[in-house]
Amino acid sequence: MSLIGFVYNSFVAEAPALIDSLIASLSLKDTSWVCSAEDLPGSDNLEDTKLVVVAGGDGTILKTIHVIAPYCIPIVAVNMGRVGFMSELRVEDAAERLPGYLNGDMRVERRMMLHATVTAEPGGPELLSAHALNDVVVGRGGVARLMNIATRVDGEPLTSYRSDAVVVSTATGSTGYALSAGAQIFFPQARVLIVQPVAAHTGLRDGLVLPDDSVVELEPVSRDPASLSVDGLADVDLAPGSVVKIVRSEHEALFLRSRPPAAFWGDLTSRLGLVYNLTPPRQ
Repeated sequence: MSLIGFVYNSFVAEAPALIDSLIASLSLKDTSWVCSAEDLPGSDNLEDTKLVVVAGGDGTILKTIHVIAPYCIPIVAVNMGRVGFMSELRVEDAAERLPGYLNGDMRVERRMMLHATVTAEPGGPELLSAHALNDVVVGRGGVARLMNIATRVDGEPLTSYRSDAVVVSTATGSTGYALSAGAQIFFPQARVLIVQPVAAHTGLRDGLVLPDDSVVELEPVSRDPASLSVDGLADVDLAPGSVVKIVRSEHEALFLRSRPPAAFWGDLTSRLGLVYNLTPPRQ
């Protein structure tokens, strides 16, 4: 039996009630399961799931993608957060529009992900492995000062960034932390790796756009504490000499969309507050 999963943000008080109302209005009680984003890694229903409906913001979507991406399950999200870049539905029209997504009539949007691994030294055994939809960030730990981050691309030395951090982002992540650091915005289905320093002091300050088959290595060479962040969901301390290798993930994030790809640009301007009055003045 194919199931519909419902994942919600447990920190949004209205989310469980919304999920219950959607299941009741669509008569999905016997063919669905419900789980908070925090409890999703322990779910045993994913192999039989054909679609996941997410009620929350972009953080809830990221947590969900981390778990379901290996199962190639598409999602449709109801925005209950702030910006909602990846969301498709609003709370007020979710019940009316959701049947169209359940019936398989929508476009599947495939977005590239990243795979980050940590080793104690170049070429050493893996100590940590994680996948990201938005970005992988290597930056300073608890000390408020610049750090040096040696950066290699495909094994060749690029530069040693003297900065607060270095962000390696997907096109999806180009509207997140990378954007605040000065990176360009990319169409979300573009297959690129974006390398963007944060508050660079000297040396190379501009971001780079690399092919999706590139291998990026980041090595903090300062003696100060360093940390690794994957999609901004958790920080991991990096021991001195650690190397973070970032490549394209074998997984993809799948989103169901009702509108054509170009609708992204209208969403971009409205959700970033860049909408201007384009009505020509009266003569």
